[in-house]
Amino acid sequence: MSSFHLTRTLPEDATEAALRADVLHGLTCSPTTLPPKWFYDAHGSMLFDKITELPEYYPTRAEREILAAQAPEIARATGARTLVELGSGSSEKTRLLLDALPGLHTYLPVDVSESALTQAGHFLISERPDLNIHALLADFTAPLHLPHTPGPRLVAFLGGTIGNLLPAERTAFLTSVRAWLEPSDALLLGTDLVKDESVLVAAYDDAAGVTAEFNKNVLTVVNRELGAHFDPDAFTHIALWDAEHEWIEMRLRSRTEQTVKTPALDLAVDFTEGEELRTEISAKFHEDGVRSELAAAGFDLMRWFTSPGELYGLALAAPSRSAPALRPAADRITACVR
Repeated sequence: MSSFHLTRTLPEDATEAALRADVLHGLTCSPTTLPPKWFYDAHGSMLFDKITELPEYYPTRAEREILAAQAPEIARATGARTLVELGSGSSEKTRLLLDALPGLHTYLPVDVSESALTQAGHFLISERPDLNIHALLADFTAPLHLPHTPGPRLVAFLGGTIGNLLPAERTAFLTSVRAWLEPSDALLLGTDLVKDESVLVAAYDDAAGVTAEFNKNVLTVVNRELGAHFDPDAFTHIALWDAEHEWIEMRLRSRTEQTVKTPALDLAVDFTEGEELRTEISAKFHEDGVRSELAAAGFDLMRWFTSPGELYGLALAAPSRSAPALRPAADRITACVR
């Protein structure tokens, strides 16, 4: 018989405390930044769902194509009895993995949204009467202890979200994941790939303006939650390809000279006309780079799958025999891009 269980590892005020810390740190950086995780309130999540359906935005479709074609091979290679998904959200694409894992005993979604975990969990149970779901309300970028579940375990980190981390942050994060795993476990990592600049920029600056609205939503979240005085109309959405670092940057460019106050933080930030606030980086990868970053974190690349046209890659990796020293989690959340 199926079951649904939710474990809360976050205190009730954790979200507010994290937002306050991120906004204070980011708006006192030079240049100023706001982390992309604060795009995703209810409205932001709805906007992102619209983005994934846009003709310009290929990553979601490309990743789904790989999973549809390769999920049986992933199942054969891992023999997973527990599927752990980091940043699970609606668990939509994960259904392809769930269907392909005949010996699966437990699905362990990890997310900061209790409503997303509960809704997805109950829906999956209605579809799969033999599945046990142990949802974990947690921030996977912080130190995390997974509950005991049957092995082997497959940890899935999909959507290309790894690209939102800076290189040192990626190494620290992947090293922390390696520390959770037993030798028989595996990691499935979604990575967007380097391609023509015009394709990349269009994916983050669509003709319909949905991504622009999504980008500005972070200002709405800060206004609502911290009483800030951002005027979203006073900023322009910008998407740029940084060829040196091989990442897309999303920014908000101030249309005029202005001062933005955030009373909850006793903070006032001056913006000059044309000054930019960075809201996201999205790194793009090559196979060799993914292999190297995994190796630095204590993984061996087992399989490398790509979508038609080499748009997107899925890396299936296993723990190497020796694990590197775990880097401090705090290093992952305090960096400013300069």
